[in-house]
Formats: sequence, structure tokens, C-alpha cells
Amino acid sequence: MPATPPPAPRVDGRTARSERTRAAIVEAHVQLLREGDLRPTADRIAKRAGVSLRALWSHFADMEALFAASGQLTLDQRDDLHEPIPPDLPLDRRIELYCHQRARQLEQIAPVAKASSIKEPFSPALQSYRRIHLQRVRTELSTVFAREINGDEDLLNALTAAAMWPTWGTLRDAMDLDPAGARAALARMLRALLPH
Repeated sequence: MPATPPPAPRVDGRTARSERTRAAIVEAHVQLLREGDLRPTADRIAKRAGVSLRALWSHFADMEALFAASGQLTLDQRDDLHEPIPPDLPLDRRIELYCHQRARQLEQIAPVAKASSIKEPFSPALQSYRRIHLQRVRTELSTVFAREINGDEDLLNALTAAAMWPTWGTLRDAMDLDPAGARAALARMLRALLPH
């Protein structure tokens, strides 16, 4: 006689609701940032999420905790856009693919990055996520352009500076370039830096 399979684990309804509420609050915060509300209040976040202010504070001890959760969501969404670029392709092709992908990522995180820059000096959570983003960019550059970098830390530093949000923000906002123009400038910087 075949063994009876074990019963499926029961999902606690309250736990599932709590997780949905928490996710809705984080998503509402990120949506408000993307819409240009660079300093959304807890009240506006709660209203957008469709929850009470009390519910927001029962899920997050303070705004710093919400920043941390929103930073993780932004990081996850950035990772969803990432596709590995084969490091054995010709250099010009790698630069082209890298710049297209990096431009998409930077455009996606732009509103969140702008909002973060306002609060980052006072927020350990935002400082931590900036360091994580920085390390991911360095790791990707080290992989995609491994032959050209060849252990040259100064070159890696220069490439990282070119590919990070502050440079993109300067191209897009201060210089008023459209995404294609900013991407072309990024590609020009990488071609100038990388040895052919």
C-alpha cells in the first residue's frame, strides 16, 4: 500500500495578510518616489498602499526600516533587468551591450536615486544600499571587461565612476541629455578608458 503523502503546510491567513500589507506599503513608497514625490510622508505612503497609518507603523518601526525595505525592492528590480554579457565578445560589442543594459537600469532607479540622495547622509540603510549598488557595478565591470582591466584597480575605479548614478544624473539632469544621448556619452567614456 503506497504511503500517504504528508499534508501540505497550512498558510496562516494572518501571516499572509501581514506579508501582503508590508509588500503594499513598500511598493507604495517606491511608486511615490518614481512619480517624483521625493519626500513622501508616512500618511501619503499609507494612503497609496490602502492601509491605515497605524498599519504602516505596525510593520515598520520607523522610516529608516521602510527605506531599508524599499532599497531591497529597488535592488531586486535592478537585478531583474540584469542579463549576463559574455566576456568573450569583441570589446565594442561588450561596450554596446553593457551601456544599453546600464542605461535601462539607471533610468529605472533614477527617481529612487534622486530621493535617496536627499536622505542618504542621514540614513545608514540608504548608505548601505549605495555600497551594495557600487559593489555590484564593480563586479559586473570586472567580469564583462576582465581582459581589459587585467587587475588595474585605477581603471576599475574610473569605469565604476562613469557607470554610477551620479554620472548618469549629471548627464540626464544637469546636461539635459535624453537617454540615448546619455547612453552615447557613457559608451564614449568606456571606449576612452578601456584599452583596445
